[in-house]
Amino acid sequence: MDASWFFGIGTIVATFLGPILAVQIQKYLERTGEARSQKMWIFSTLMATRGATLAADHVRALNMIDLAFNGGRLRQRGKLETDVLDAWREYLDHLNTQYNESTFARWIEKKQELLVLLLSAMAADLDLRYDRVLLRNGAYMPKGHTDLENDQYVLRQLALKVLSGEQPLTMNVADFPFSADLAESQQRLQDALATSLSEHGYVNVRVIPDR
Repeated sequence: MDASWFFGIGTIVATFLGPILAVQIQKYLERTGEARSQKMWIFSTLMATRGATLAADHVRALNMIDLAFNGGRLRQRGKLETDVLDAWREYLDHLNTQYNESTFARWIEKKQELLVLLLSAMAADLDLRYDRVLLRNGAYMPKGHTDLENDQYVLRQLALKVLSGEQPLTMNVADFPFSADLAESQQRLQDALATSLSEHGYVNVRVIPDR
């Protein structure tokens, strides 16, 4: 067999397989683009809400990490994706850790540290340049939002103590409505009734005969 025969066979194979390979490559690129878009949405949402971690979008983005950074059906999970999942699991474990009034400040501090590590791992996987100082201090959160989250924590703790019976519900009545005229009238009525019912008093009775 000469070279022209091989060339002809190759041309025939390329003619039939070329469109199929092109379609498969196109689908692969589309899936890759969708996967990156999903990762970017998660990262950008967490960045935008890192100062308000109770926001619904923040919680939703966290719950999508396992789906978006777990490789895919046609490829294995990469090392940088594994780093993201490891950081997410450590952060999730801390979020599920119980705390009290004495440990709350430290719990919040560690929570912020672990969130920064998670965002840093995501930025590395997406080939974005973000240093940890910017991730930690670059968020703007109005003082009112911070006060709201702290107030919610305090109210939740107090409600749990009252409902569990650990702390009684204190009631302190400062004042009742008072009317001097009403009190004087009530006193006269009581005195007249007491005199009438005693042996020194009497009750006026009027009899109206039947007609």
